[in-house]
Amino acid sequence: MVEYEWAPINRLGLEVELPFSFYTCNEPNGEKPANQLESLKTAVQWSFYVSERLQTTLAVGYINELHLRAFGRANRGPAVRGNTSNPFFIAAKRWGNRFHTLVYAGPLLERSVEQSKWETHWQINTNLHYMIPGSRNFIGVELNKELAHHRFQLVARPQLRVSVTDKLLVGIVTGIPIDKQSQRLSTFMRLIYEPGHRSQAAIKG
Repeated sequence: MVEYEWAPINRLGLEVELPFSFYTCNEPNGEKPANQLESLKTAVQWSFYVSERLQTTLAVGYINELHLRAFGRANRGPAVRGNTSNPFFIAAKRWGNRFHTLVYAGPLLERSVEQSKWETHWQINTNLHYMIPGSRNFIGVELNKELAHHRFQLVARPQLRVSVTDKLLVGIVTGIPIDKQSQRLSTFMRLIYEPGHRSQAAIKG
């Protein structure tokens, strides 16, 4: 996943994200999925309320994701497989000097090129982070909750971020689903390059 975040003006954040998938085959004669650029994701976030006294920020935003077909397979159909829209609301608060909480909520609207109607998933994500004193490192947990087709799903995501150099950080996230029928244990790592120190994140990804 390659992403770029920037803030053209105070309290307004923009993001472009390119998630890639690369596969290997464990069986000599097996067929592996095609390597591909999964989608083109763009996002905007506006922090409409920022209180230093209350250590609280409220924001609204919008994420749009165009799902793409695999490399070399565009001639079998439209290059775009579908679209996902996600308007969201964020409430973030710092408790003292070390603890940070955040609530992220909004509908996830999905539609493929073959569908005439949008499918709606409701998401409510909450997290708690503890900042390590004297560093930009943190440990925490995020709870991803989703309601779709009258079914509730919960995935707990323990996570940590470690500063490698002044501008390079590593983030490690593990996904632990409560219901294993639709998801399994997962993990991923993020390499984060920051050209300069920022007082707060520009966008929620």
